[in-house]
Amino acid sequence: MKKPVITIIDYGVGNLISISNAISYLGYQSINISSDFHEIINSDALILPGVGAFAPAMQNLRNLGLDHVLNEVVLEARKPILGICLGMQLMADTSEENGLNNGLGWIPGNVVKLNIPEKFVVPHVGWNNIQILKKSPLFKNDNQQLDFYFDHSYHYKCEEKYIISECNYSCSITSAIAYKNIYGVQFHPEKSQNNGLRLFRSFFNMVAQC
Repeated sequence: MKKPVITIIDYGVGNLISISNAISYLGYQSINISSDFHEIINSDALILPGVGAFAPAMQNLRNLGLDHVLNEVVLEARKPILGICLGMQLMADTSEENGLNNGLGWIPGNVVKLNIPEKFVVPHVGWNNIQILKKSPLFKNDNQQLDFYFDHSYHYKCEEKYIISECNYSCSITSAIAYKNIYGVQFHPEKSQNNGLRLFRSFFNMVAQC
């Protein structure tokens, strides 16, 4: 099975080296960390990372012209993409973080602040089990509950048909979404040890088979 060419989108916001190291550990060598349009277009799979606030992240994408090239590559060319944490949230229509801000609008939904009892700390930081709700290439061989590492204060509210897993932190939180070639996870697979590595491998195996 031919291993895919992977590009981690570099737009000034993200845990780029940790993600690259995790993917390299699995034996994938063709990994770019780049904002170069040609490298993105010629990739087999994309990773959209993200840490920090929604509005500056979207502004960085726009300033670099990456919103347009990603729309072309993801929506028109249908290349598989995996959004991580804030990278997943950017796929929404809007976010209410620091005012109402428009996102990429790839998977209908809105990013809202965690509204939970005071005994639960915000941001939601640490390990949490997820419940897999439906079959997906991300969790192809996983029927049991798995734990992943989270670090966020906002979460993605969308229709049930787009949600492939959720976690409970006083309320149900969307932990993974999917629509056609677009995938996103609220947690950090690069910080989630073996479960995170398995998720990366499942995603890239799907890409290679396509």
